[in-house]
Amino acid sequence: MLKAIRNLILPAVLLGLIPGTLLGQSKTISLFDGKTLKGWEVVDPADAKYWKAEDGTIVGGDGVTRIPKNTYLRTVEEFEDFEFRCLFRLSGDESTGMINSGIQYRTEDTGTDVVGYQADIGNGFWGDIYDEHRRGKLVGGDVEALRFLLKEDGWNSYIVRVKGNFHELYINGIKACEYVEKDPDIPKKGVIAIQLHSGGAAKIELRNPTITKL
Repeated sequence: MLKAIRNLILPAVLLGLIPGTLLGQSKTISLFDGKTLKGWEVVDPADAKYWKAEDGTIVGGDGVTRIPKNTYLRTVEEFEDFEFRCLFRLSGDESTGMINSGIQYRTEDTGTDVVGYQADIGNGFWGDIYDEHRRGKLVGGDVEALRFLLKEDGWNSYIVRVKGNFHELYINGIKACEYVEKDPDIPKKGVIAIQLHSGGAAKIELRNPTITKL
């Protein structure tokens, strides 16, 4: 019986169906057509070689080539209060350097770089909220709560929920952290972006990215 229940729960967790959110009449939209990067832009045009759409997946890096500097793929549209969901997989050989990624949100494109919040991905950083190129780490993720469901080199789900000054991150349906922004000067609107961190030969894959405006 326990095995049967577990088999029902895990797919729901990976799809980000737990926890549920009462979204009322808010419309959930897909941010990826499954075939092209329409609606997305590489922040630094020189990094276009690192990003592609392949087999229904947004792909950054190839797991073979070392990433010389942080690179980002961002949405054309900006968002303020929302719930973002996706499936993701980070892979790479840690002997080649740092294997790390993240989901940027309420982020500003500065032309060749970004400034803004990041939902972190990678060993030592799972579920952290990091303020990219501004204040650094804001709050750490609860790794103890994640360790039974997290697949470090497999597919996991991310939920980024932000409304007003309140931020929440969920990985595989487990709440990783929450944060209350107390600085009124920090922008409350910006793009969503996928980060691929410099250092190692990393690869980040994203499936089914959706957003619901709150």
